[in-house]
Amino acid sequence: MRGQTRTATRRRSSRVRPTPPSPSPSPSPSPSPSPSLSGGSDSEPRPAKRRKTTTTTSSSAAYRAILHSSSSSSSSSSLPPSLPPLRRHTLSYHSPLLLSSAPSRASLLSWFDSVSHARSMPWRKPFLDPSASASPTALRDALARRAYEVWISEVMLQQTRVAVVVDYFTRWTARWPTVHALAAASPDDVLAAWRGLGYYSRATRLHAAARLVVADMDGLLPSDPAELAAKIPGVGRYTAGAVASIAFGRPAAMVDGNVLRVLSRQLGLRGDVKKDRVVVDMIWDAAEALVNAVALDGEEEEAEVTAEETRSDRPGRWGQALMELGSTVCAPRPRCGECPVTETCRAYAEGRALGTSKPGRQAGDVVADMEDLCTVCEPLDDIQDQQQQQQQQQPPATTIKGGKQATLSPFFGKPAPAKLDIEAIVQHAQRFPVKSIRKAVREESTLVCAVVRDDGRFLVRKRPAKGLLAGLWELPSAALDHGPRRTTDASRRSQLARDFVAEMLQGEEVEHVGELGSVPWLFSHIKLTMHVHLFRMEGTGDVGVGGPGKGRWSDDVDGESMGTGMRKCWDLVKVAV
Repeated sequence: MRGQTRTATRRRSSRVRPTPPSPSPSPSPSPSPSPSLSGGSDSEPRPAKRRKTTTTTSSSAAYRAILHSSSSSSSSSSLPPSLPPLRRHTLSYHSPLLLSSAPSRASLLSWFDSVSHARSMPWRKPFLDPSASASPTALRDALARRAYEVWISEVMLQQTRVAVVVDYFTRWTARWPTVHALAAASPDDVLAAWRGLGYYSRATRLHAAARLVVADMDGLLPSDPAELAAKIPGVGRYTAGAVASIAFGRPAAMVDGNVLRVLSRQLGLRGDVKKDRVVVDMIWDAAEALVNAVALDGEEEEAEVTAEETRSDRPGRWGQALMELGSTVCAPRPRCGECPVTETCRAYAEGRALGTSKPGRQAGDVVADMEDLCTVCEPLDDIQDQQQQQQQQQPPATTIKGGKQATLSPFFGKPAPAKLDIEAIVQHAQRFPVKSIRKAVREESTLVCAVVRDDGRFLVRKRPAKGLLAGLWELPSAALDHGPRRTTDASRRSQLARDFVAEMLQGEEVEHVGELGSVPWLFSHIKLTMHVHLFRMEGTGDVGVGGPGKGRWSDDVDGESMGTGMRKCWDLVKVAV
């Protein structure tokens, strides 16, 4: 298996050469990140911005060429801060300064090591060094379990806060400690264990992928990130990078919502990290170049070895360090005084220069041919940005006497900026990245019809295999938001509920007890109102179990794998019954 043994180094006089980042495919769209992973969105519609005129995929190709250039890191480090209002700069301005600063990379890793245990995360465990294992079989088993744990944690953390995931991860791995155990579980048990995490399709894909890994890969996830993304259902570029780097020690980038924000500020790249493909591709390219450099830090300079040939804990620690930095320090309102890598941050440098420059001064603007100027960055709108900053203004999460942000300067030996400078830096850093316009949430409503037989059993139906709440069980429901069912009148809803149940039960006589109440429930893109109706049916016949939805009569609705919103509807029914 690749990744279990270290490739032998070849002794030559040349220095270590980094592996250039591969061209980045466009990331697939994903649901909006949760508050812990994103910077949020403005509540009010934003006026149209002046758009860049020539941003195309050619910018991505040009940026990759800059990253591949052996001289790019040293030349970009000498560029002055690009200051408002024009922020004129070339594309090479966005080459990461961290590439040319091994001390800064070491500072970030040291910072992460010092704070990694501050938040209890059971999936954070020591790296399994392949060279330290005497038994190939024992190493393989340990790697299989470690990769499985990283995979489970990363899927759970998609769209979900860390504090919520901790308990779910602990219960999940206690019940299914290996991929073999998960593969042997029933789909309903898996969905029931996922209850409350939301986005239930994640659980369905996890289960299907576990069965594939056991059947086709003998229980061991691939160590190559490209193979992981290509072969494992539900594994995208980010999750593949997390498993490859954390579990197998391979140099693979991990770019989530927090890292997009961190690197946007580090690069001085002001764009929309949710919608602009060129901006996202550039950040991924920079992340890959950085993780390759980190993988080679500490390698013997006389050995000619590529980053791809290395195996260590550095790539995994590096990816987690960037995420931790974005989650705790480089947040939507950053705490720049606590950041361990301010020396390489373009947004920090620009904010510091703004805090000391005179009004109207435009220091930092480059003099270059128009065709060489960056066309990727969004222009600044000072009035709009000031309003945006005022809406987001919050007291610093960590303060010291005098009201200044706490600083890591004593730890890293850097002088603490003055309070005025810090505030100017923070306000400027908040402009990166561009905030996306939040889409209006669609409003819908449904009828939820609880039908109980004389023996106390309730009719439940299974939702379709695709779509919202796919594969979960529910009390029979029908949408009210389309066609003739669209209504807000209670008496009209009652008639529609009776018609729906009569059709479902093939004309069986039932008593409509009434509408028990309404349950509002908010999904990421839908505001749903569920109107709950109760019906009683005489007898114990199995009517209603055929046809769409795979209906059946259940004597344990509490034990069914239902969504949280539907379970609240069931709570209304239990009170009434």
